[in-house]
This record gives sequence, structure tokens and C-alpha cells, in this order.
Amino acid sequence: MKQLFAGLLLCLLAPSLPAQSLYFPPNNNTVWETISPQSLGYCPAEIDSLYQLLDQANSKAFLLLKDGKIVLEKYFDGFTKDSLWYWASAGKTMTAMLTGIAQQEGHLSLSDTTSEYLGKKWTSCTPAQEEKITVWHQLTMSSGLDDGVTDPYCTLSSCLQYKADAGTRWAYHNAPYTLLDGVLESATGQTLNAYYASKIRNPTGMNGLFLPSGYNNVLFSTPRSMARFGLLVLNKGNWNGTPILKDSAYFKQMVNTSQALNPSYGYLWWLNGKASYRVPGLQVSFPGPLFPDAPADMFAALGKNGQFISIVPSQNLLFVRMGDSPGVGEVPYLLCNDIWAKINRLTCAATGTAAISAGDIAIYPNPATSSFRIDMPNDVADWTLAVRDITGRQLGVYQNPTAISTEAWANGLYFLTIRAGGQEWVRKLVVAR
Repeated sequence: MKQLFAGLLLCLLAPSLPAQSLYFPPNNNTVWETISPQSLGYCPAEIDSLYQLLDQANSKAFLLLKDGKIVLEKYFDGFTKDSLWYWASAGKTMTAMLTGIAQQEGHLSLSDTTSEYLGKKWTSCTPAQEEKITVWHQLTMSSGLDDGVTDPYCTLSSCLQYKADAGTRWAYHNAPYTLLDGVLESATGQTLNAYYASKIRNPTGMNGLFLPSGYNNVLFSTPRSMARFGLLVLNKGNWNGTPILKDSAYFKQMVNTSQALNPSYGYLWWLNGKASYRVPGLQVSFPGPLFPDAPADMFAALGKNGQFISIVPSQNLLFVRMGDSPGVGEVPYLLCNDIWAKINRLTCAATGTAAISAGDIAIYPNPATSSFRIDMPNDVADWTLAVRDITGRQLGVYQNPTAISTEAWANGLYFLTIRAGGQEWVRKLVVAR
């Protein structure tokens, strides 16, 4: 009777496993099932348009998965499915997953002070200031340490200076995040690579490892390994019936708003569909979703030079992009949105002429210096453009413009409202000189 009761109690307390509606490629095998793009109604011309965007943006690899199966897989510039590439800050999401696993195994708690694992005086703060910083603050970019120091990647105590009390300021600061590696190693008694291999890499059939680069530990893997990790996250930490991250509460917190300062940031994951967002390097809150052309429930791993894992649970869809810099900022989130605008256009129109989408509108260069252009489809003869700055102040309304001068505009983010044929789109433009 006691055994029966214990079994029932375990069933009630254990997180419910996701329904196995996803395909999982076998471990240690090159086999990966595919879905024909035509079976999803994708048009060859629109696929070519997506690939053209990726090629022009210096991409190396692109994979689009539906229900776990590969729909599109394209490599550029001599890259192959077996080529290794860096994740950059997209690897932060692997650290977030490992931290959740370490907590579920009892090695640490998010409420623990960081000094419990790194020792006292790991910063230049006073003891009282330092004691306020926890593992949770490192996961949420809210440590309060100054990201405006000469080298924000530096993890030496002399570089880790007080700016505000932990939890009162959000800033994309790499150094406190990087030190999560030391927290994990101290808490688990294993190296970062050993813990990654035993808890995630081997059970999911991934490859790759973390390599030191300056103050950072950078994850390298093949594009398909990156896609395997995306599939693991899409299935809420469960790999084909094997629970990897069992703590469903932690998983939910990881991919949802983690703090009130930046609604579009979870535990090292970027979130779409929120009322506002902040971006690296700025202490400004921008209105609207981070990726206006992506589904509202999309969340993403974003890394330097455009290393992306973009996941949409409502559609069982994800894409991976690896590559060199597209020339649009260090973490080019605008490219991620542009890719979604193209994905939205993949499905062929059933009859007649398809409605215009954001993917039909080209804005370049973006970032702009002295001017920019907007190219509309050839059959759009009449349209207007309204420009507002981040405060909402309207700078001007243009009728069928060709080139728009930005000489009088300050550096920063601008919102372009484009209207044509009863439709309206809002796009973002960065001015940077």
C-alpha cells in the first residue's frame, strides 16, 4: 500500500512530460528526417528570396525545422553540416539550461549569493553591495555592476564595479554572466565542458565544446547540433521521452519575463510579444515587441554576428542561423526579424495577388548613416511613410519617397510607419554614424 501511495505521489509531483508529437533525430547518426517544402505550400521563388537575404547577410548555415523535421537546410561559402562554428552569446542559453539542471540536482539555488561560489571580494563592491548579488541576478542581467567600464567582458574584480543595487537596473553585461561558468564549476565540482557533456551534449547527440576566448568561454558546434538544442528547448527540456531539465517551473521562468526592468528578457533568452524591450548597450526602453514580424510566442538565443536559435512553440517551428556579421550591430536582432519577414512569405498565395507583407519591403542601409531607401513592390504606386523617434515625436510624413535623408537625425532607433493599399507596417531603423 505504501509503495502504491508513493508511486501515485511521484506521478502527481513530477512535471507532466510533453506530448511526443515531435520527431527527434537518432543520437550518433547522420539521419534526420525531412519534410518537403512543397508539402507545406512553400513557393520555390520565396525560398530563393530567403536564401538570397541569408547569402547577402554573410550567413554560413540556415536550418528551418517543423515538428522536429528539417524543411530547409542551406549552407553558404563552403560551409557544410559538419563545419564547426561559434555560438557567441547564443551560448548563454546553454548556460541557462545547465544552471536549471544544477538547481534541480541540488547543487545550487538561484537565491544563493554569487560569493558563496566565487568567494568574497570577487567584485570591487563593498561587502554589503556584493552580498546582494545572487545567481538569479546573473541569469537576468540585473547584477547592478557597471557595464560602462572600459572592458565589459573583463571578469577581474577590478572591472566589476558597483553601479546600482542588484535587481534595480537591467544592463546587458557580459562579465557577470561569464562568471556563471565559475559558479557552475564550483557548485557541481565538474568542469563546464564535463557538465555540459554529461547533462546535455551526450543525451541529445550533440557535439561541440566550450573553448576559452579572452575572458569568455565560447561554445562551438555544428549547425545541426545547435538545432538539436533548439529542439530540446522546443520540447520543454525533454529529449524524445528522456527528461533533461525536469524542473518545469524553472523552464517556464527561463522563457518568460524574468524581471520587470526588461519584459523581453528571460533567463538569458530573448522574448518576443512583450509591451517593451531593451537592447545591449542602451539604457532605453523601446515600445512594442522586439521582433514585430515574428510570432508573439517566439523566443530566441541571440549571439554576436547573428548566431540565432529562434523557437515558436505554437507552431512547432524553429530556425538556426550561423554566420559572419551582417553589418547590422554586434547583436543584429534586426536580421532575425528580417528572416521572419521572409519566412512569413514562404507560403504560396492560393489565388490572385498576395497581400503585401513586411518581407516585400526593403529598407537599406540599416543602420543608416546619411540616408536610407525604402523599396516597395513594383505594383505599389501610392504609399506614405511616417517617421517617429523613440519618444514618439513625429519627424515627418513622406509621400512615395525614394531616398530619405537622416543628416538632421541623432544616432538612435526610429520607427517607420508605412501605409499602402489599406495596410500598415511598422519597421525599425537604426541611425549610427
